[in-house]
Amino acid sequence: MLEFIENLGCRQDLSVSQTLSLAYEQRGKARLRVKLDSGEEAGLFLKPGQMLRGGDILRAVDGAMVKVVCKPEAVVTAKTTDWKNIATACYHVGNRHAPIQIGGCGEGMWLRFAPDPILEELVEHLNLAVTYETAPFVPENGAYHNHRHTAE
Repeated sequence: MLEFIENLGCRQDLSVSQTLSLAYEQRGKARLRVKLDSGEEAGLFLKPGQMLRGGDILRAVDGAMVKVVCKPEAVVTAKTTDWKNIATACYHVGNRHAPIQIGGCGEGMWLRFAPDPILEELVEHLNLAVTYETAPFVPENGAYHNHRHTAE
């Protein structure tokens, strides 16, 4: 079984022949038994506290490398054409500490989150059109992602 021990980040200069599709919750795990997209079993033995992103390259003990792919999963996408409605919805959903993904502009602004009846009702109340989809979920990292305090 392959043992992936290092995240090399998103690198264009490396040749990778295999991929590893992971859902959002899986991309936050440092220790996890997985199957590569080829069906080969592998294990993640990464440093804790990092979120894998689509395009990241993982290196195994034996030097093998795979590219992380954001696996499509069940999500709720709430759409609007009104910037104030999308801003208000992002504030209220984010205020409930739910991971959110934001996209689009102008005529097609949207907010995406994991299925949750309370949040769905909230965004509908704010006049956003709700659709249920299967799509990659890549939420915002948050204000303190990789933030370091330094002593002066």
